[in-house]
Amino acid sequence: MKTKQPKAKMQKYTLLDFEKQFPNDDVCLEWLKNYLYPNGIFCETCQKITNHYRVASRKSYSCQFCGNHVHPTADTIYHKSTTPLRLWFYAVYLMASTRCGISAKQLERELGVTYKTAWRMFKQIRSMLAEDSTQLSGKVEVDETYVGGRQKGGKRGRGSENKTIVAGALEREGNVITRVIPNVQSKTLVPFIQEKVMPSTLVFTDELRSYNSLKYQGFEHKRVHHAQKVYVIGDAHTNSIEGFWSLVKNGIRGVNHQVSAKYLQSYFNEYAFRYNRRNDTTPMFLSFLKQVRKSSD
Repeated sequence: MKTKQPKAKMQKYTLLDFEKQFPNDDVCLEWLKNYLYPNGIFCETCQKITNHYRVASRKSYSCQFCGNHVHPTADTIYHKSTTPLRLWFYAVYLMASTRCGISAKQLERELGVTYKTAWRMFKQIRSMLAEDSTQLSGKVEVDETYVGGRQKGGKRGRGSENKTIVAGALEREGNVITRVIPNVQSKTLVPFIQEKVMPSTLVFTDELRSYNSLKYQGFEHKRVHHAQKVYVIGDAHTNSIEGFWSLVKNGIRGVNHQVSAKYLQSYFNEYAFRYNRRNDTTPMFLSFLKQVRKSSD
């Protein structure tokens, strides 16, 4: 009989670890340079990888042969920011250090910057966390949820007015993908599933009619009838994706209180990013930090 192997735990990364690894701007810039150019910096003038040396008075590195400057922060979320790079790294640390993140208002207090600066940093960091290129397989639960303030006497769930709809596909023991959608019609939900779920995958949904055509689109389809108070039939259920919806909504209520439809996708991206790394051993802070990219990449 096989013994179940215990899951590896995520490594702890404390404030002391952060202060030791990133004590000042220079160290942060050096880390960024090494991360973005792991094989060395390609000099556009010399047309080859050359040694580059730090320019003391600027956030740049100079080629030893031609003197051409390379700026690691250029075309990243740190581009042309007057905020010290270490404060940016600390903001990433704060956002990654809790299960539900923190608000821009708390960033303002923690960093000692204006709310306008904190909000911009908050928005830019979340922009790194979008992951929408993978496809799910195995056993996948699909559902949709409604996000928005409660209105007295108003409808709840499907049929609700003035609420934003989010579709989600969750791979059991795997990743989740979410997308803000305009409606729950078949013409909206089925293309989302076709794009994000591998063909022949076993898909679990509730009884919404929009999912009726899935079996004709190359998927194995099982459903549960929530309206009849049936939530589990064998392995057919949508409990995992509904648990993720609860996690996000509770987090938004507790941390952000409310989120406008315009920015809702980025909030769901952040929660999905955390969820998809829940079993990683790499500290969440480093996972966040390593999402930085050059916009031209």
